[in-house]
Amino acid sequence: MAERSIRRLWTVQPHQQSPIHKVGQILTPEHYEEYDPFLFLAEDWFQHGVFDYHPHRGIETVTYVLEGTLEHYDNHGGEDKLEPGDAQWMTAGKGVIHKETAGVGDTVHSLQLWVNLPRSKKMTQPRYQNLRAKDMPVRKESGALVRIFSGSSAGVSANTLNHTPVTMVEIQLEPGASITQDLPGSYNGFFYVLEGRGYFGANAAEGRKNQVLWLGSADESQQSEISIRAEEKLRVLLYAGEPVKEAVVAYGPFVMNTEDEIRQAFTDFHEGKFE
Repeated sequence: MAERSIRRLWTVQPHQQSPIHKVGQILTPEHYEEYDPFLFLAEDWFQHGVFDYHPHRGIETVTYVLEGTLEHYDNHGGEDKLEPGDAQWMTAGKGVIHKETAGVGDTVHSLQLWVNLPRSKKMTQPRYQNLRAKDMPVRKESGALVRIFSGSSAGVSANTLNHTPVTMVEIQLEPGASITQDLPGSYNGFFYVLEGRGYFGANAAEGRKNQVLWLGSADESQQSEISIRAEEKLRVLLYAGEPVKEAVVAYGPFVMNTEDEIRQAFTDFHEGKFE
């Protein structure tokens, strides 16, 4: 099994968008080939009124709540609430209109990842999967806890449905503890450090809070693993997935394969075909 190193590291610098919205761009847009199958990842702190109803097509969004209560509504009358530690895996597919908002007087701290869908799934039926922290499979080892939201960790698997194969795990380590996470060798992926400090990969790259650590290649091995050791109490998210390897044309909330498909998405939206 190939042991992966960390190929690149960068620090996220949040900035104030408005008095009620702060954002840190973890994965910035337009690096689609490098980040494949991931398109974008933002860390947001926001209050009521920042986000209103908006459409999506051609992607999945994975929203993870760190603080506050996130209220979710869609144009079919659906609504739900996510608490800290919960995630929502939303497949936009052929089209949804929704909004995520904080309750009045609340501030939500969240991460939202956009995952590309392959051409064959761009127009699939929309769906929502609410992944409650308390219901997620857990892997426990000495000084280590891994909560599996998608994919698997050392044989412990989530039943989350994926159109694009993705592993999403939250790893918590006590100081001095270590763990190894397995991944298919073909996956692209990265860590985002939520709290603490530790060492990652075969090259023992140091990662701290608000830093992104991008995984190196597994050199065509079928299976790979990545090691993590905590210097301080560590909380980190790992996102890794199978590259789609298709053309990406993105405009606003729509991500398709051609410009004609983007124009069609706008036409369908304005003609009320996302209902």
